[in-house]
Amino acid sequence: MSTRTPVEPLSKVLIIEDEKTLAEMIAAYLARSEYQTTVEHNGVAGVEAAREQSPDVVILDLGLPGLDGIEVCRQIRTFSDCYVIVVTARSDEVDTLIGLSVGADDYVTKPFSVRELVARVQTVLRRPRGGNAGNSSAAATPWVFGDLQVDPIGQQVHLKGEPVPLTPTERDLLMTLAQRPSMAFSRTQLIEEVWGGGWVGDEHLVDVHIAHLRRKLGDNPDLARYITTVRGIGYRMGPG
Repeated sequence: MSTRTPVEPLSKVLIIEDEKTLAEMIAAYLARSEYQTTVEHNGVAGVEAAREQSPDVVILDLGLPGLDGIEVCRQIRTFSDCYVIVVTARSDEVDTLIGLSVGADDYVTKPFSVRELVARVQTVLRRPRGGNAGNSSAAATPWVFGDLQVDPIGQQVHLKGEPVPLTPTERDLLMTLAQRPSMAFSRTQLIEEVWGGGWVGDEHLVDVHIAHLRRKLGDNPDLARYITTVRGIGYRMGPG
């Protein structure tokens, strides 16, 4: 009697884009790469779809009419830690930064290659989680830095005993730094560890996420209890 190999469920991608032709093109390319896709053309429907379907990745146009992409991202972050990739016009740098500030993990600027966007989705879904720390027996015990506790097995972070709500990217950055606390990481090294070697974009994206991570940890850059800036290099874990 033959034994069937269990089939892994398809990763789910929610596309929230008001340009219908572009949205359908993105969905077609993703379906060709064996992703399960849903398309919504306005922010309200997009938030509801995210709540009901629990997607692995959301592709979100910031320039939506009505409920704009920034507010959509903010609302999604109240109930989901899925990866969010925002799509924005090249000239809207401020919107991009705001989108990242409310919880987006990555961004692409218009005009873009749909193949590039699909590659971004593939990259975030195979991102090393905290440098694959969970595969090490040394990772069985949470790492402690003063009042900060980082659990690589449970992928949880606690500050003074209270859970800290982090986005996937913020969590991955912290896990990477905490796994090798004496190492000073350059932006390039953090990009490779967290986003993957195939990522293309502005490396200062790292600075934006580090700033958000510090804010959530209540970490003053001047004191740098948890994340220290290493001048001329990048960042390393602080003493706590």
